[in-house]
Amino acid sequence: MATMESLIGLVNRIQQACTVLGDHGGEGSLWEALPSVAVVGGQSSGKSSVLESVVGRDFLPRGSGIVTRRPLVLQLHKTDDGKAEYAEFLHAPRKKFSDFATVRKEIQDETDRITGKSKHISNIPIHLSIYSPNVVNLTLVDLPGLTKVAVEGQPDSIVEDIENMVRSYVDKPNSIILAISPANQDIATSDAIKIARQVDPSGDRTFGVLTKLDLMDKGTNAQDVLEGRSYRLQHPWVGIVNRSQADINKNVDMIDARRKEMEYFQNSSDYSHLAHKMGSEYLAKLLSQHLETVIRQRIPSIIALINKTIDELNAELDYLGRPIGSEGGAQLYTILDMCRAFDRVFREHLDGGRPGGDRIYGVFDNQLPAALKKLPFDRHLSLQNVRKVISEADGYQPHLIAPEQGYRRLIDSSLGYFKGPAEASVDAVHLVLKDLVRKSIGETELIIFYNC
Repeated sequence: MATMESLIGLVNRIQQACTVLGDHGGEGSLWEALPSVAVVGGQSSGKSSVLESVVGRDFLPRGSGIVTRRPLVLQLHKTDDGKAEYAEFLHAPRKKFSDFATVRKEIQDETDRITGKSKHISNIPIHLSIYSPNVVNLTLVDLPGLTKVAVEGQPDSIVEDIENMVRSYVDKPNSIILAISPANQDIATSDAIKIARQVDPSGDRTFGVLTKLDLMDKGTNAQDVLEGRSYRLQHPWVGIVNRSQADINKNVDMIDARRKEMEYFQNSSDYSHLAHKMGSEYLAKLLSQHLETVIRQRIPSIIALINKTIDELNAELDYLGRPIGSEGGAQLYTILDMCRAFDRVFREHLDGGRPGGDRIYGVFDNQLPAALKKLPFDRHLSLQNVRKVISEADGYQPHLIAPEQGYRRLIDSSLGYFKGPAEASVDAVHLVLKDLVRKSIGETELIIFYNC
């Protein structure tokens, strides 16, 4: 078990580092090479309830329409029995959330921070780590629910936007697909199975989950699906019985809900023979074991990509110049923070938050127009001079209409007058920018390097 913890935990830390560095899974990126479990399902398929059952806590926002509007990278860490449960967000380091109602609010607030309070979506993930004795070591990526039509407040492209986001995760060869479908709908119309079939036709990477088994019409069951006859996958289908809305309203404990779920399968005449491989606890263990297996298989390629990335960064450091001192990593982060502070102060000078940008405006609003007004255009474009230039452009043949070459000479010579004022304006702006750079350095910690 210790090996599994270290492997999945290591991948978790690499994923977090990728996110901090702005790597959200582009082609050829390290994130793309890391195995992950992408949770896919249509709206109202029970996707959120499955995740909460796996975690054993209510922590996801609920509501109608698109509730999940950013990918949620959910990293589960199993702790020793008796230890308190808590959660941490990558965007709020060193802050522990022991109340999972506040976790739900933080997910909503962080989503709104990027997307606003609209119904738009964003591909920038939220990283949430949960530490609990009631979970297995596992990493899941909760994605927006697939939908068929846009509703009020959503852009017309929302259906395609969500599908493209889901595809960006499930297309990856290292992605494990958790396809969630409701049992009270025909499996042939399942949104999750449809997209899984397209990207993983052999079913090698797909785990099928069937929810809402207890809501099927009396006299019907889902044995054909769970036993792999309706749609065959290389991995077993898992049935889930989520809490009812009444249980949710009553705040029924999730651990009790897990127990009731197992009692349902054990006492069911339709599913008792499958009870040993049904339920959210079994699903979590199955995914954890498979994720470890996939990580083991991908270790050589992950190491190769990490080494390649290190070589590229070392080459860039050699080009930029190595930091002085033995603690290079810490110094690099310190300098980056200083540079970010400088960038913020310099922008404030330019944009008007601090004085300085108005001087650039003055160059173009006062200095340049004043210089242009002094140019001798009255003499250069006088009737006498225009006639002279046009006449000289004739050569030895008289013209029927004004010759083009004469106009070109007038234009070229006129443009020449602009060169002096234009260059003077550029020099003036350059001096202002240099002065603002000096001021911005003086107002940040970079000043300690500037005087060296």
